[in-house]
Amino acid sequence: MGRVEGKVAFITGAARSQGRSHALRLAQEGADIIAVDIVGAVGSVHAYPMATEEDLAETVRQVEALDRRIIATQADVRDSAALKAVLADGVAQLGRLDIVSANAGIFQMSPALELEDAAWQETIDINLTGVWNTCKAALPHLIEGGRGGSIILTSSTAGIKGLPNTVHYTAAKHGVVGIMQTLANEFAQYSIRVNSVHPTTVNTIMIQNEDVWGLFDPSNPNPTQDSAVEAFKSLNALPVPWVEPVDISNAVLFLASDEARFITGVTLPVDAGNLVK
Repeated sequence: MGRVEGKVAFITGAARSQGRSHALRLAQEGADIIAVDIVGAVGSVHAYPMATEEDLAETVRQVEALDRRIIATQADVRDSAALKAVLADGVAQLGRLDIVSANAGIFQMSPALELEDAAWQETIDINLTGVWNTCKAALPHLIEGGRGGSIILTSSTAGIKGLPNTVHYTAAKHGVVGIMQTLANEFAQYSIRVNSVHPTTVNTIMIQNEDVWGLFDPSNPNPTQDSAVEAFKSLNALPVPWVEPVDISNAVLFLASDEARFITGVTLPVDAGNLVK
């Protein structure tokens, strides 16, 4: 306990799945939380429903049950001004900023030549520009605090290699690595560390839906999680089809903590051996 005691973490996409898991894991180790989520529809995402206000309220409930403070606000990472305002308010209330988890993202699979223009643009806007907007809002607070800080950007194994049927997602996640490496160099002088985490498939609604199962089990007119599981397993060297959100949260916690005080500019896979296959 207490690996990030007394620190404040800003987390995007915090209403559910990995974002909620990151909030809870950091809160378990002593952090207070500034949480944002779009809690609304994204036009090109049809495979799964987006998070709701009730989801964000549940994140608040669970963090508060750990006796930590949390300020949760609806905001779209594509809106730079909104992120800046939300974070300024959160820092004013909680007194500081130490950790940033740029986690918000969307995912949908499509063969490249079937990809609609709107899906390309929304994925780039949320998964790449949204990460930059998060960093842009946070960096002045980290610099002003004078204590350094840790920024963790959520990329993917698709940020290191190319994955079929995800050209828009893969392009965005590669771009996240460029943001990470550039900021790690530029802001090291302030003792601000910047790293990225690279999950394989994670057991969330982003992959647990019929559209994704169908691409992993294309011969089946009625694909299910069970029918696609062997194809998911084939992605990883370890004999598992996916990892859990907390597995990514543990990596985020490590990079946020003083245990990683001299780690910056690193692409950290949490991938069950996906990248060695």
